[in-house]
Amino acid sequence: MDWKYLFTSLEGRIGRQSYWTGILAIFAINVISWMIDALLGTIGEHGYGLVSSVVGLIMIYPAIMLYAKRWHDRDKSGWWTLISLVPVIGGLWMLIECGFLRGTEGPNRFGPDPLAA
Repeated sequence: MDWKYLFTSLEGRIGRQSYWTGILAIFAINVISWMIDALLGTIGEHGYGLVSSVVGLIMIYPAIMLYAKRWHDRDKSGWWTLISLVPVIGGLWMLIECGFLRGTEGPNRFGPDPLAA
């Protein structure tokens, strides 16, 4: 798996396995940053410290890259990521579309089928 491509490029398509692997990696990095804050004793009343706040903000970028490539696999624009801003329904829609539904079979306007390789 090309981690640089996965987390830094808006081009192309990724399948569900790569998507979930990337989401799990981002989650693990966030948990580790929270643990560092806990060890340093810098967690405030809100539950986050300086390290986990900064890392959380940085992790927005790779998450958007993952979402965009997953939407591309569904033959939709990466702008569909904004559906997650709709309370409750948007997040659920994004979870189902990106996490559970198969992408377009064969090539589409965003590139070849990642499962065909």
